[in-house]
Amino acid sequence: MAKTTITLEDLRPAEGSTHKGKRVGRGRSSGHGKTSCRGHNGEGQRSGSSSKRGFEGGQMPGYRQMPKLKGFQVINKLRYEAINVGRLDALNMSEISLEALKEARKAHPSADGLRILGNGEIKSAVTVKAAYVTPSAKEKIEKAGGKVELV
Repeated sequence: MAKTTITLEDLRPAEGSTHKGKRVGRGRSSGHGKTSCRGHNGEGQRSGSSSKRGFEGGQMPGYRQMPKLKGFQVINKLRYEAINVGRLDALNMSEISLEALKEARKAHPSADGLRILGNGEIKSAVTVKAAYVTPSAKEKIEKAGGKVELV
């Protein structure tokens, strides 16, 4: 079997993908005579006319209606429970996780994750299992002899 090489002379558009342009203003019998498919009066008939981008014929355009819709609801939004390092001592727990806080009724039942923030001081050594821990909070927990695990 001989190899066929494609050269620039062989390249041509796919069958049916190209069309001749519409020839307007060539007399009545062409079907595109007199007004040349532009209608009778108004802006669209004049040469050089073009309505601006987003123009919807005088109707309030979609991009101007958007703020009136009062925002959008995120359907898969995660709700995080945030606790400062200063509150960890008061919880009197050796291991702090979202499940443990829910059992102790210190976190909202619908919370999806736990975030530890760095405000305050901690004196006791605790193990923290959270989705996110700020760098300052991690430093304070480890300085007090505790451990941080990201879940």
